[in-house]
Formats: sequence, structure tokens, C-alpha cells
Amino acid sequence: MKTDIQIAQEATMLPIKEVTAKIGLTEDDLELYGKYKAKISNEYWNKIKDNEDGKLVLVTAINPTPAGEGKTTITVGLGQALGQLNKKAVIALREPSLGPCFGIKGGAAGGGYSQVVPMEDLNLHFTGDFHAITSANNLLAAMLDNHIQQGNVLGIDPNQIVWKRCVDINDRVLRNIIVGLGRKVDGTVREDHFVITVASEIMAILCLADDLADLKERLGKIIVAYTYDGKPVTAKDIQAVGSMAALLKDAIKPNVIQTLEHTIALVHGGPFANIAHGCNSVRATKTALKMADIVVTEAGFGADLGAEKFMDIKCRQAGLKPDCVVLVATVRALKYNGGVPKSELSEENLDALAKGIVNLEKHIENLQKFGVPVVVTLNSFITDTEAEYEYIKKFCEDRGCEFALAQVWEKGGKGGIDLANKVLETLENKESKFKPLYDTKLPIKEKIETVAKEIYGADGVNYSPEAQKAIAKIEDMGYGNLPVCMAKTQYSLSDDKDKLGRPEGFEISIRDVYISAGAGFVVVLTGNVMTMPGLPKHPAAYDIDVTDDGKITGLF
Repeated sequence: MKTDIQIAQEATMLPIKEVTAKIGLTEDDLELYGKYKAKISNEYWNKIKDNEDGKLVLVTAINPTPAGEGKTTITVGLGQALGQLNKKAVIALREPSLGPCFGIKGGAAGGGYSQVVPMEDLNLHFTGDFHAITSANNLLAAMLDNHIQQGNVLGIDPNQIVWKRCVDINDRVLRNIIVGLGRKVDGTVREDHFVITVASEIMAILCLADDLADLKERLGKIIVAYTYDGKPVTAKDIQAVGSMAALLKDAIKPNVIQTLEHTIALVHGGPFANIAHGCNSVRATKTALKMADIVVTEAGFGADLGAEKFMDIKCRQAGLKPDCVVLVATVRALKYNGGVPKSELSEENLDALAKGIVNLEKHIENLQKFGVPVVVTLNSFITDTEAEYEYIKKFCEDRGCEFALAQVWEKGGKGGIDLANKVLETLENKESKFKPLYDTKLPIKEKIETVAKEIYGADGVNYSPEAQKAIAKIEDMGYGNLPVCMAKTQYSLSDDKDKLGRPEGFEISIRDVYISAGAGFVVVLTGNVMTMPGLPKHPAAYDIDVTDDGKITGLF
């Protein structure tokens, strides 16, 4: 059986200008990065901005497991299938982070015969967006420390600096560090921290900004520190906005590549859904909606994280309305939720399926709370059985969901025709009555508790003294009317990664809360979720190499 990277490297790609020409873009609308990838120019938006919007389809999933779900694979396969049905469809995805690529999760280009290509470029440096974001983040950090060194006219308290440096690699030793050691000219000695680039507020800002003017306004609102008398200091106060925007002026333009079947894919931005809001850029999504009749996008991790934030943060801020949600599961993952060890998932086990399907059930209920029609799809494996399929199909239909089996990993777009038809039927026959889960005017605690109880199924919420104090300060500063961005483990509906299925009788523990004023949300840290991951005992980096003729191996 061929690996994903073998399939991708053996594929015949078309020049990206030929792929995009099929949907009406000219070479002048593109800024080429070689033959197979490009950015879409600012001028193109002005040409299409008055077009009618297409339909927006969100792909999400149950909680991820070691058994695999394949959300991106389904997204790509569905887009390809719609193309085979002669629909004008475009895919909108996030860019992968280097952290997971060299860590444990691997890349994010899809899989099998439902991939976006060039796969290696996408999973590694791509068009340099993440490098630009990292540079802008660290420029702000350097200018902040320099301001203190050069006289500190703003009266910044070094013990109240909240802006962190970043790097797009899983590097646990950088979570907590000391900077400024050495001579007086080397800066003020203080504790500092790193986050992974995808957790940087600048990543969130880039993904939520409409244009350069909006980007600059949001950058200026970033709170980097507090003065000795407790007043916030912003990036605008540090005079860093113009230089950061200069680094980001190209990064804000959406990237365009192709699938294995030459369907257009806009791949732009990449905030993690367990830390940030987990969606591709607003700019890419809005551009895609003007380009196509149907846009297939995704949100990170399970529906309790990515989909909730897609609805409550991205759609709310950008004025978007999803028309349909595709909820991805696998037989194997459901059995894993039912207590079957990974080594035994290939065996039929309807009892375990019945126990584990409650995870899927909760996600169905959650999505229906947003008023959007739901289609459940199973990403098929050769070890699945007809009895297992029939059990899941009936379970979904009994709960008001359409159901389709997807074989897109094995068959590409052809394997997604049934799913595509179910999506088309849903778009035609079921009206989306989308509404966010909560009113942002509610107090911060009420918004947190709404998500915890309605989406996670918690009995309640407990707050650390630090979180209590932070919430009070945020509301006193006038930021209490922003949506909440919950940072939580992706592996469970609870904040305990080991509680599988549909946990009951638990509370969500809030460790800390902080404001991302430029992004426009309040970040809520639950449990022990980390904003800088670490590498596993056997990182994927061990197995990645490049041959003497420049061919990358081991990337997945």
C-alpha cells in the first residue's frame, strides 16, 4: 500500500495558473510562488467582491483518537466529489504547523487520493506565512524589551509583561525561560515565555482580519504589558504596528494550490483549535465564497473546539453563515471511545460501538444547537463491517441527520459521490437557521459556563483565584463583551484527556484567562492545556529525510 507522500509525489500537477483559469482567474490575479502555488492578489478581491456568495459547508469531527478520523481527507474528497458532479466548488483549509509535522500528528494535507499538493511544500515552508507571523510576533517582543531598556517612558512593569515570543516548533524547554542575563546593556532580567506560532495572537489576527487596514487596527490593539499602575500597554503604544504590518503584507493574501484532481484549494492561516480559534482565514473563506457556488471548509479537532469557535467567533466576527455541517467519524474511533484498545479495533464489536457512539451523539446534539443541518459521514476503513455501518446509519437518521459513507482516501472524489449528493440534497432542501450559542453581552463567566454546560456537558465550572482575578480585570477594562475562546484538550469533551465517550458528572477547571484584544476574544485556559507543545518520545522528525536528489521522505 502506497504512503500518502508516495501518492502525492507520483501525482501529475498542473501549473496553478491553469487550475485557477478554470474558475476565472487570470495570471494577473496571481502572485506565483513557483509553478504550483500562488497567492491571490489584492486586486482580484476588488473584481469579485460584488459577486453573490456561494453556499458554505463546514467539515468537523468527533473528538480525535489514535485510531484516526480524517477530517481534512474528507474535506478534500468532498470538494473533489463536487467537482466530479460538475459543481463549481472550492476548498478552504488551514496551513499546517511545523510543530505537529515533526512531532506526533504529522501534516495536514489530507490523505490517500484526497490530498492537496504540493504536499511537501504545504507541510513545510509553503509561502512563508508562518515565518512572517513568527517574525512579526518576535519583532514586537524585541521592541517591547527595547522600550524598557531605552528608558521605559511608558512605565512598563517588567513583572506584568504578557506578550510572549513564539517559534513554530514543539519545544517544551522554551515554555518558561529567563531573559536579559549578562551585562546591563543586555536588557532587564525577567521571566519570559514562548508559545508555538499557531498560538500567537498575530496568527489569530491574520486569520480574522478583512484587509490590511483591519489588520493594522487589530495589531495596534494587542495588549503587551501593564504599567506599574495597572494600565494596559498596546503594540500601538510601543510603535510596532507599521513594522509588523510590513512583515505581514504578503502573508495576509490567501494561498492557492490544487487537489490531486485539480480542484482549487485556498490554504491560508493555521491557528490551533485547542488553543486558538482553529479556522482558516476569513479573507480566504470570503474570497472562496465569491469564487464558487459551494465552499467546503474545516475547523480544527473535534466539534467541541473547532466548530464551536467557527460558529461563535469566526462567523460572528465575519458575518458568515454556514449552510450545512459535515460531521466526520470512523468506526474505529467510535469503538475506541467504547473502550476497545487500538490493537483490537479491526475486529467487529457492536457492543463497543454502542458504548462509544455516545461521543458522536453529543457532537450531533451540539451542532444542532446552532441551527445548521448536519450530515454525518464515516471515513471508511477496510476492516469496517456492514453491520457496523448499518448500526451507525440508523443511529444518525434516528437523530435527524443525513448519513453517507465516504471512501475518499481510497478512491478520491469518486469515493465521495454519495456524501456530495447528501450535502447537495441538504443544501437544497434544508434551510440553515444559524445562530451563535450565546450573546456576547453576557458576563464572561456566563459565556464560559454556557460553553462548558451546553457543548462539553459539564455540570459546572470552577475557577482558580488567578482566573477569578483575571476575569474581573478584563471586565473592568471594558472587554467583557467579547466571545470566549476556550483552550482545552482535544481528546475529550471534558478537560481531562482520558475521559472518552460522553463524560458525565464533571466540572471544567479554569486555570487562567487573558485578553486577545486584537483578535477580539477572551482566551480561557482549562485543565493543563499547553500553548507550547513538546515532542514525543519518538518524534516524526526521526523518520523524515531528504535524498541526494532533493526528494523528501518520511513526511506524512
